[in-house]
Amino acid sequence: MKFKAFARDVQGSGASRRLRRAGQVPAIVYGGNAEPVIVALDHNQIYHDLRKDVFHASILEMDIDGKSEKVILRSVQWHAYKPQVMHVDFQRVRADQPITTRVPLNFLNGDESPAVKLHSQVISQLLVDLEVTCLPGDLPASIDVELGALEPGETITLAAVTLPAGVEYAGASTDPDPALATALQVGGGAAADNGDDAEGDEASEDSAE
Repeated sequence: MKFKAFARDVQGSGASRRLRRAGQVPAIVYGGNAEPVIVALDHNQIYHDLRKDVFHASILEMDIDGKSEKVILRSVQWHAYKPQVMHVDFQRVRADQPITTRVPLNFLNGDESPAVKLHSQVISQLLVDLEVTCLPGDLPASIDVELGALEPGETITLAAVTLPAGVEYAGASTDPDPALATALQVGGGAAADNGDDAEGDEASEDSAE
């Protein structure tokens, strides 16, 4: 995905405020074998780009005054209460150097699972993305999680997912097999039924008295 940036020479809080008043967003590009570069982005363009999932989980092509840089999005600072982008950080990538970033999870066929179709349960998605390490050329736009065989009350973990070639889970040292989604009974299930029965018994006793 391509987008435009504009080189700028002046930095500091005063310069950033002037940029924002002019409809632009201050940003920085760092990493690789080059020095950090401060740039400006068109606010309307970056605002709409940030609403696209692919912008958060793919190698981006930044055009800085005609010079192309391969980057990934690292962080975004938003205004506290207005829909305004305040600052953006990008990291350069090299084809031969692994990167670590977060990739969205794409949950498939949950409505066709036995848990939902036969038992009227709901599926709770416990994670929305996964931190992975890979070479830039292997970075997937998303990772599929198949839910079509999910049974009632079952939880699916990362162990059940085949990651794309060249992609490794980056969080194995702290959480080797994270839970991704689980099937839940709606409205309390058996516990609610037991409660109704108890109330019925009490009503019968009152009538008998």
